[in-house]
Amino acid sequence: MKVSDFDFDLPQELIAQHLLEPRDAARLLHIGENLSDLGVKDLPGLLNPGDILVFNNTKVIPSRLTGKRGEATVEVTLHKQDSNNTWWAFARPAKRLRPGDKLIFGFDFKCSIEEKREGGEVLLSFEGGISELMAGLDHYGYMPLPPYIKRDKGGNVEDLADYQTLYAEREGAVAAPTAGLHFTGDLMVELDQNSIKKAFVTLHVGAGTFLPVKAEDTDDHIMHAEWGEIDQATADAINQARAAGGKVVPVGSTSLRLLETAADVEGKLHPFTGETDIFITPSYSFKISDKMVTNFHLPKSTLFMLIAALAGTERVKAAYTHAIQENYRFFSYGDACLIEKSI
Repeated sequence: MKVSDFDFDLPQELIAQHLLEPRDAARLLHIGENLSDLGVKDLPGLLNPGDILVFNNTKVIPSRLTGKRGEATVEVTLHKQDSNNTWWAFARPAKRLRPGDKLIFGFDFKCSIEEKREGGEVLLSFEGGISELMAGLDHYGYMPLPPYIKRDKGGNVEDLADYQTLYAEREGAVAAPTAGLHFTGDLMVELDQNSIKKAFVTLHVGAGTFLPVKAEDTDDHIMHAEWGEIDQATADAINQARAAGGKVVPVGSTSLRLLETAADVEGKLHPFTGETDIFITPSYSFKISDKMVTNFHLPKSTLFMLIAALAGTERVKAAYTHAIQENYRFFSYGDACLIEKSI
């Protein structure tokens, strides 16, 4: 398929720069047989008792750092862990960086460059172990917001909380599973009251989620890999809900991709630990996901291709045209959709 088939024009003013307060005040476009303009607070009434929402409980680490190489200022964004104290990172400016160079972020937080790849990617080796690394990031790092959210250097203090889900638990992501940003304590209680089940999986979202698809054809795109885990108890809970007639509803593309990776052809979910680079396009046959909650995605992105696979390309394009006309807020801090799978 041509990547250009997934393009659309988006007015820049519709790109949300801040999270709404309260979070569940966001709008919700229900994409079913028809389009319905609703709110996130309406979600419990759109699901049936016994349905199961599957959340990604990854926690975003403040992985963006500004440091010094000698007198030069260097900014790095960690994006994938290689070992306890080594991470691959995107650096800028990267042209003069070389293996062996030292980067200093604070008097007690330093690293050296072990390897360099094309495109400004470097392998950083930090002094100390994982606990020292995480402590250094907490002290010196700031949230790795996507490039379409504009901030001064150092970011905004409120993003430390805003760019994190209510249920974030397992540190390791360098991008938020943003569909989950809409869920509040009150909304979770109402889901319980409506007998809607919940399950939690982990997929550490990488910076690759924001990388543009540069290929002209989807067959030529190499998908980034991300580490995920589904334990036995979670797999059993989701399988039981499905066997009882409940719909499996991933919250976000990350949860959906992990479920589809770990499910067999008959739709049974298995425990999983490892990396997934599953790339879902409109030729894909879904194994376990019945519908999904998600935000509005970038043109020509792998995420837009995924929802086109779930609901049909023309149906999704029509929904996005409607959303633009109705001034929905787009991308990470924007509004949400509930998307029904096309029959």
